[in-house]
Amino acid sequence: MPQKGKKGKIFLGMSGGVDSSVSAALLMKAGYEVVGVFIKVWEPAGVPCTWRAERREAMRVAAHLGIPLLTLDLSKKYEKEVVDYMIKEYKRGRTPNPDVMCNRYVKFGAFYDWAIAQGADYVATGHYAKVGFEKKQTLPAHGQNGKFATKVSFSLRQSADENKDQTYFLWDIKRECLPHIIFPIGHLTKTGVRRLAKKFGLPNAEKRDSQGLCFVGQLDLKSFLKRQIGIKPGQVVNEKGEVIGEHDGAIFYTIGERHGFNVRSSTSNTDSLYVVARNIKKNLITVSTKDHLLKKVNREVVLEKVNWLVPDELITKSRKLKARIRHRGELLPCVAKVTGNKVVVTFSKTPDALASGQSLVLYDKDICLGGGIIA
Repeated sequence: MPQKGKKGKIFLGMSGGVDSSVSAALLMKAGYEVVGVFIKVWEPAGVPCTWRAERREAMRVAAHLGIPLLTLDLSKKYEKEVVDYMIKEYKRGRTPNPDVMCNRYVKFGAFYDWAIAQGADYVATGHYAKVGFEKKQTLPAHGQNGKFATKVSFSLRQSADENKDQTYFLWDIKRECLPHIIFPIGHLTKTGVRRLAKKFGLPNAEKRDSQGLCFVGQLDLKSFLKRQIGIKPGQVVNEKGEVIGEHDGAIFYTIGERHGFNVRSSTSNTDSLYVVARNIKKNLITVSTKDHLLKKVNREVVLEKVNWLVPDELITKSRKLKARIRHRGELLPCVAKVTGNKVVVTFSKTPDALASGQSLVLYDKDICLGGGIIA
């Protein structure tokens, strides 16, 4: 497939996966000059990471398409902004979203800035999301000889594949980056992406999707955290304060979690117990039924570190919107009241669970307005 460049130069983050590989092929077909970039992230000692194998996959795809592939080492940035942040938040007893920080500071932070400095017109990734834009004519300003000016407004929109949509992880990127970002597969479903991978003859067309963060390797997130922070056994109690089991450390559990703690076999309905409260100082977690969990969840939450992806004129004092409190979670009806830098979100019905440190993302139809961290 010959390289093109009529529409400008794009630096595309290539992970070695199918999504970014199909993105490269689509961009070339559309007439862009594509430069593939493999982003190397942090690799802790003693924890297997597959980045070398992933880079080989990206190299195979780049060779097949006839495009260059560069390697950008952002391991220090990743360690500081993603890993250190995550560990710090867990130690505080909060539940962070490391993928949000990765997009903000690595992919659409350091990588974006580097690509633009290298002469890129656009930056692209294989995220399931879309960048929309609207053109509006505005009244002529003084000195424009009566000519109307055209104003272009960009927005972040949900993917065509509702199950794969990743706007939840993109709410914290900078608004001013949107005009220079392209998500080539945002209009496709995962099935459609797989079909195109075969059509383009990509060498990784049958590759399975990667799970989790790269630096965790074959370990799950909780196992990684236990290695970094250390296990601190504690007691599991019921709503009456009676000890009914043990756990590995209160900081490792999230409100609403059902797994990972040990409850004595004599306790009834052990499969229906949820974490309803945590006491980090005493290293205790309280478990109970879902009904008891819902009684403890507040319908009103305050957001901190809010980031808006839409122009200020679209942010009003109070609006009926929908909110998502976890990836692939249900879009919940709510009212968002904006007062200066403070945002208070009130849900129409009680959510299943809310955890401080997690992201809450706001939507108006298919437009991702932005979001914040649950205080």
